[in-house]
Amino acid sequence: MNVREKLSRGLLLFDGAMGTYFAEQEDREASACELANLNAPDAILAIHKAYIRAGCDAIKTNTFAASPEGLDLPLPRVLDIIRAGWKIAVQAAEGTDVSIFADVGPIPPGENGESAEAYYPILDQFLDLGAENFLFETFGSTEFLPELSAYLKARNPDVFILCSFAVMPDGYSRQGVPCERLFSAMEADSNVDAYGLNCVSGPNHMRRLLASIPKGSKPRSAMPNAGYPTVVSGRSFYGSSSGYFAQQLRGLRQDGMEILGGCCGTTPEFLARAKAALDLALRIEVPAPVTQKTEQQLLPNHFWDKLERGEKVVAVELDPPINSDIRSFLAGAEALQSAGADAITLADCPVSRARADSSMLAAKLHRELGIETIPHLTCRDRNINATKALLLGLNIEGVNNVLVVTGDPVPSSERSQIKSVYSFNAPKLASFIRDLTPDLAGGPFRVYCALNVNAPNFEAHLNYAKKKLEAGASGFLTQPVHSAEALENIRLAHQELNGKILGGLMPIVSYRNAVYMTGEIAGIRVPEELAERYRDLSREEAEDLSVEITLDFARRMSGFVDGYYLITPFMRTGLIGRIAGRIKSELL
Repeated sequence: MNVREKLSRGLLLFDGAMGTYFAEQEDREASACELANLNAPDAILAIHKAYIRAGCDAIKTNTFAASPEGLDLPLPRVLDIIRAGWKIAVQAAEGTDVSIFADVGPIPPGENGESAEAYYPILDQFLDLGAENFLFETFGSTEFLPELSAYLKARNPDVFILCSFAVMPDGYSRQGVPCERLFSAMEADSNVDAYGLNCVSGPNHMRRLLASIPKGSKPRSAMPNAGYPTVVSGRSFYGSSSGYFAQQLRGLRQDGMEILGGCCGTTPEFLARAKAALDLALRIEVPAPVTQKTEQQLLPNHFWDKLERGEKVVAVELDPPINSDIRSFLAGAEALQSAGADAITLADCPVSRARADSSMLAAKLHRELGIETIPHLTCRDRNINATKALLLGLNIEGVNNVLVVTGDPVPSSERSQIKSVYSFNAPKLASFIRDLTPDLAGGPFRVYCALNVNAPNFEAHLNYAKKKLEAGASGFLTQPVHSAEALENIRLAHQELNGKILGGLMPIVSYRNAVYMTGEIAGIRVPEELAERYRDLSREEAEDLSVEITLDFARRMSGFVDGYYLITPFMRTGLIGRIAGRIKSELL
């Protein structure tokens, strides 16, 4: 397929950085990058192939600075570099459907100043080599771009031209041109096929900037830096997370970007994770063009939208930390997201012990990782005013899914110091949230409630669940299933309730863990024969068994649930990631 055909079918994913990644290899100098087309072609070939293996649909020739002024070389030598760079890219893409873009960067002013004519020999060389796609990248203004686009189209009307600008987070290029003016000019130029941003900004800032500019009729591109560099001994280092970058690219896609890729600091790992994150987006929400708004636009609720479309989802519970060090928590959430979790649920001070606030963490994860979150809201710890204030804050942050639970009681020994506050029970809180909708500019909440499928008198729990639905609940997250009785109760719930049901799954990690859950955790019962299967197993053996048992329960409940609710034991996100990945690949 050519580039236009690829765009008509969806996303075009570019490669990432060449210069900074080249510099990482054997401690090379990034400034020698284009020269490597002649003196280290195997290194450039390896980089191209690494990006292709990562899943990229398009690669750029290693020619960004290839001009006499950019390399301080005579034109014949520059053309040698361009020919070598094109040959390497073609060799890398051989046997694939990867598109090759002739990469042209801005030419620094020469002795006679700047002119469009300075680019013509470069463009002629690429056209003679057979280039059909051109990328003008990291430009700070539209100067020369209309002339260059017209020049290319005159020689080959079918070439695809993408113009990309370097714009700082405040919305201005280094030449002081506002992004809106750059985009407006490209939208009006009939010779330009697509336009967007690259370099200078990290992914979050680029996403915010692009979201602030009305969408036109042409495809837009976004190729942010990995983040912002640290300079050590005169060299720039990017310490950003590839997982974070991937999720921001997924967010950019959801915002309507049709062309994505990476710039400085990105590597094949960044693009591989981006590819995986984009593949997990089962349906892309493309917003309507931004216009002058007379009323608040509602924020999307992608998790609920999937459920409404009949797509099975995977939600994973992760307990907030007991202190303010959230490094491992964030790493765990990011790993679960990469494994396929559609949402992260966060317990609200489980067993009445203080932990980091679930709602604040939910907002942080949603904002920084772009993942849907479901904070638990207990009826135990907040009066009406505190609950309303918290819900308004969540709505402002775009967190519009909540799990309403009664909350574990405060231990008797601590009741003299810690007082419970029960302004609500679960149906009343669900009703309160429903009635709050007129005050919610960011869209309505979807309220989920707990369903104990391990209860001895499950009929009573079913009747109580019906009251929750009448009060405004949209669905249920069940207690974990470890028995045939619990599976039968899920079947009954599916038959009796018209809300969405996420079947609870909590892997057992040892014999001692199985005994503890039955004896000390309310709502969980592990049959003795199941617990015995773990006796005397090593940690690795127990974990492997746990994966298979959990997947077996997931398969057996699949016809009666709208998704799965995985509960993470002891912060074992690696284990849950294995299970989530298997569910995604084998059951959904």
